[in-house]
Amino acid sequence: MNALDISKKMETDAIKFYMEAAQKMSYTAGKKLFLSITEDERRHLEMITLLIRGMNFTAQDVSPMQNVKTVFESLKDEMMKKVAASKDDLEALKIAMEMEREGKKFYEQSLSAAKTEKEKALFKRLIEEESQHYAMFENTYSHLSDTGNWYLWEERGVIEG
Repeated sequence: MNALDISKKMETDAIKFYMEAAQKMSYTAGKKLFLSITEDERRHLEMITLLIRGMNFTAQDVSPMQNVKTVFESLKDEMMKKVAASKDDLEALKIAMEMEREGKKFYEQSLSAAKTEKEKALFKRLIEEESQHYAMFENTYSHLSDTGNWYLWEERGVIEG
């Protein structure tokens, strides 16, 4: 299997896991986070598939971080509530962080071995977005683990505007 085929499988597995996690997530903002990132992973899969077929892909100018900020801003009141996260919610976020960390690591290795400019462009884009995904999962984990501290130190400006 080459790097593109492995990438395709990784993105397919991520879509499946994130959809299942979204369905099980008891925390509404966490559910929306998983659904938003699922859409990013679908877009990644489409870009990889196009490249495998020898077609050009266009890396849309999408900011996963901005998309999630919009989701969280729409849930401002819910974000202010003290949330009792289930063990399953926190575990799903831990798994997601590990998946994104490993994905980024794989894409970095693939970038250094890439032979074409198209492959390099793809892997650079995937590295950037996987890094953003990791940060979003980490931030949500932090919020669910210690809502008060998260609000005080991390997101006060986003929630207050």
